[in-house]
Amino acid sequence: MQPLRYKAGGRAFAHIAHYHPELTALRRDLHAHPELGFEEVYTGSRVKEALKACGVDEIHDGIGRTGIVAVVRGRSTASGSMVGLRADMDALPLAEHNDFTWKSCKQGLMHGCGHDGHTAMLVGAARYLAETRNFDGTAVLIFQPGEEGFAGARVMMEDGLFDRFPVQSVYAMHNWPAMKPGTVGLNPGAMMAAADRVTIEITGRGGHGAHAYQTVDVVLVAAHIITAAQSIVARNVRPIESAVVSLCAVQAGDLGAFSVLPGSATLVGTVRTFDPQVQETVERRLKEMCNAIALGFGATATVHYERIYPATINSESEALFAGDVAEAIVGSDHVVRDLEPSMGAEDFAFMLQTKPGAYLRIGQGMGASGGALHNSRYDFNDDILPLGSALHASLIEQSMPLPAL
Repeated sequence: MQPLRYKAGGRAFAHIAHYHPELTALRRDLHAHPELGFEEVYTGSRVKEALKACGVDEIHDGIGRTGIVAVVRGRSTASGSMVGLRADMDALPLAEHNDFTWKSCKQGLMHGCGHDGHTAMLVGAARYLAETRNFDGTAVLIFQPGEEGFAGARVMMEDGLFDRFPVQSVYAMHNWPAMKPGTVGLNPGAMMAAADRVTIEITGRGGHGAHAYQTVDVVLVAAHIITAAQSIVARNVRPIESAVVSLCAVQAGDLGAFSVLPGSATLVGTVRTFDPQVQETVERRLKEMCNAIALGFGATATVHYERIYPATINSESEALFAGDVAEAIVGSDHVVRDLEPSMGAEDFAFMLQTKPGAYLRIGQGMGASGGALHNSRYDFNDDILPLGSALHASLIEQSMPLPAL
């Protein structure tokens, strides 16, 4: 194992660094066997096997279909405190173009977002917490399925996650290629945007392209809607607020029928916002605009607006606390406390709607391939496994400290 290319300290990090090779082996095995949301059978079996070897007190599976929860009790539980840590387990429907030995063995599937690393980091924390138990309370380690579009966090909650394990707070982290290894970023507010799906169905009257005057041209209507949609944010949302409207796909007609005007068209896209009021405004204006434009051309437009994930909003006190914990490990110069929010989305948002907590970014660097998330050449940086595990474990130890002797 190569020396780590960043500096970190503290009891938890020093302890966990000793089993860095085992964490790397687990992470790479998970990378080689990617599974989509609610199909994490192999992943779950490896996680349970590792947790048993770690000596955790309880392992509960089948929560939210393929979710797993491990329980580790501290040296004392007199405080009655309970804190949760969450890692996502699922992969992406993406063909991998790497050539290392642990590349995906499944055609069209890969761990292109680092959930293999997130899972391994939480297993590392489980091992350390079970071995040391330097806290007063109960640690709840949540291995969540289906983050990539399946709302696995919500499904676990609907299956009684927080009824069975009533944590006072919950934390999660995600690797971030844009930040250097050994750095941590967060802020006491919005971390990720709400993600909404928009489907616009346009109906007109098809016909021959040579006689367009006899038709109601849905392609023309779609073009006007696509252009007009870009005015919604510019002319309805205050400049100091944030929103994105992207119409990303168009389906109309047949490419082989160059002279046939279709009778229907469908647009699909996404809306990203942080503020619920902005979200409401964008939804309302999009529906009004589509209906008015279609009517002006003699067509009809139906807008289906689906709210997929809410915005990921850190609670202020937990974010400040998590920043302090990170500083104790990597130093204040390597913790960004005012990290710019991302317009990406994250289903940990559902947990933060119910429980106080914080979502952190852990830097991993871009790597030789460019390393951006959801990239066919992405790979998790194994160097940061001990740091992620130590950060998880330290959140537990410092939120539920043992009483002073």
